[in-house]
Amino acid sequence: MQKTILILGACGQIGTELTYALRGKHGNDVIIASDIREGNDDLMNSGPFELLDATDYNALEEIIAYYEISEVYLMAAMLSATAEKFPMRAWNLNMSSLFNVLNLAKEKQIDKVFWPSSIAVFGPNTPNVNTPQSTIMEPTTVYGISKQSGERWCSYYHSKFGVDVRSVRYPGLISWKTMPGGGTTDYAVEIYHKALSDKSYTCFLKEETKLPMMFMDDAIRATMSLMEHDGDAIEIRSSYNLAAMSFTPKEIAISIQKTIPDFKIDYLPDSRQDIADSWPSSIDDSKAQHDWNWQPEFDLEKTTQVMLKNIKL
Repeated sequence: MQKTILILGACGQIGTELTYALRGKHGNDVIIASDIREGNDDLMNSGPFELLDATDYNALEEIIAYYEISEVYLMAAMLSATAEKFPMRAWNLNMSSLFNVLNLAKEKQIDKVFWPSSIAVFGPNTPNVNTPQSTIMEPTTVYGISKQSGERWCSYYHSKFGVDVRSVRYPGLISWKTMPGGGTTDYAVEIYHKALSDKSYTCFLKEETKLPMMFMDDAIRATMSLMEHDGDAIEIRSSYNLAAMSFTPKEIAISIQKTIPDFKIDYLPDSRQDIADSWPSSIDDSKAQHDWNWQPEFDLEKTTQVMLKNIKL
């Protein structure tokens, strides 16, 4: 029987590309995109779309029943930098939407759930290098607090009610197809656009701030791979560490200069520096590698080549 999949937050940075990828694999008609606002023309024209507020339980339940949804990818969230400006709004969106989906899965109205966590769950007391799967988590941001809480609830709903919920802790994500939406790692996308348009960029982080990053193709592949894997092998029901590369703004600038030699970068750290300082510099994802054969394909050099080639000004 063909499964029908609902994506909540389909117009966001990850949701947009996830929608295209799932439609490419399963067919347009069985992937139902939804968001609180409409997306770009390509997304809107590629298959079914519903205007939907993920915090509205009744509306969500109605859509799930109408399309006979079997899997939900909950990508709707308010990200780190934006969430600091609107803490209660962020908490409500990030947590209410998760409870709605988990409760619908508990009631057997859906079979499987994907919910993304983040490296924001870690904090200044977490081991900074090769952060382990299980470790101290004392997040200092609204976004990180909501993600840590969400992880515990996912684990609880799996152990108490048998909900098949799966998750990864995304690092910073880089894409040429969609712009980021208010995160602390947004600079790693902006810098490529500015390199091509202005040959200069003012970075909001210090030059030696090393953070875990990932090219979007790897993130989408990891997400789909985890959801497709045999459930008996999925031992972590809070969220899996996920890694690909770690670099600093200075290192990404040097990478760009190999193609654009006269590119210049300067640094003007803002409030996002404090957030970045609380996060790890590298991640140990050996558990994901072992349980569902995760391996990244993109390093910094490959990412830079693809970004500079494909960005259209």
